[in-house]
Amino acid sequence: MSGDVVHRQIAVNGVELHVAETGEGPLVLLLHGWPELWFSWRHQLPVLAAAGYHAVAPDQRGYGRSTRPESVEDYDIAHLGGDIVGLIDAFGEERAIVVGHDWGSIVAWYLAQSAPERLRALVAMSIPFWPRPPKPPTEVWKEMFGDHFFYMLHFQTPGLADGQLDRDPGAGLRLVMRKVSQDVFDGTAEVPPVFKWLPEEDFAVYEDEFRRTGFTGGLNWYRNVDRNWALTAGIAERAIDVPTMFLAGERDPVLRFIPVEPMRRQVRDLRQVVLVPGAGHWIQQERPAETNEALLGFLRGL
Repeated sequence: MSGDVVHRQIAVNGVELHVAETGEGPLVLLLHGWPELWFSWRHQLPVLAAAGYHAVAPDQRGYGRSTRPESVEDYDIAHLGGDIVGLIDAFGEERAIVVGHDWGSIVAWYLAQSAPERLRALVAMSIPFWPRPPKPPTEVWKEMFGDHFFYMLHFQTPGLADGQLDRDPGAGLRLVMRKVSQDVFDGTAEVPPVFKWLPEEDFAVYEDEFRRTGFTGGLNWYRNVDRNWALTAGIAERAIDVPTMFLAGERDPVLRFIPVEPMRRQVRDLRQVVLVPGAGHWIQQERPAETNEALLGFLRGL
């Protein structure tokens, strides 16, 4: 990373968040997903700074050098969203541009409904807005998948997936990252032995950090999906009126079970939908040039 990226701890919402920041100008918060870190935005931080933005990428709660609370309930969407509002306050800003990927997108969508006055704009990557289902998500998934394996149901039991992943963090990360990346083109191909988009020295950053922290913090986000469904009942039908862009890889398997089109009903200012040909789930890392071009183009139009 460039030497002008500053790392520090910021106390917000009852936790300390580690942030990487660079540049001056309008605040852009970059929210990673699972199983990731602030490092997932290494290709975007210097580009945003050069374009005149104050770019900030936190390790979200439960990850990296940020606080990892013990209680599962401390990872519900109200806590996660509160962390980001706390960061906006800590930087002395009224509003921020929020860019999320994977679970970071879910936090961003929540903020767009719960605190739209704090968002100047929203960029969601890989996870479209998901209209409220008629019953708790785990019930929906059990009906959809039956006896077939579905990772989000597997993650619900505390200690189960954690123990499996913690035994060999490198192997677990390689499996997860490859299977939803551009390296696997049809969902059935043999997973290649090396990444085509993630240099080994970059992968080592993830492996070393998850070996140190374990996976429980991030998995606890999944253990709140039903709680989040209940907590957001009062805002679930609100229209999202902040300027929005959706960006994903054309081959991202998430789009098979969370399609793009339904979000148009509630996302009223959806200015762009960008699907990058050949790309998988880790869009900002697999295709940094295309991601940066789309992101800067959207921001210039605000």
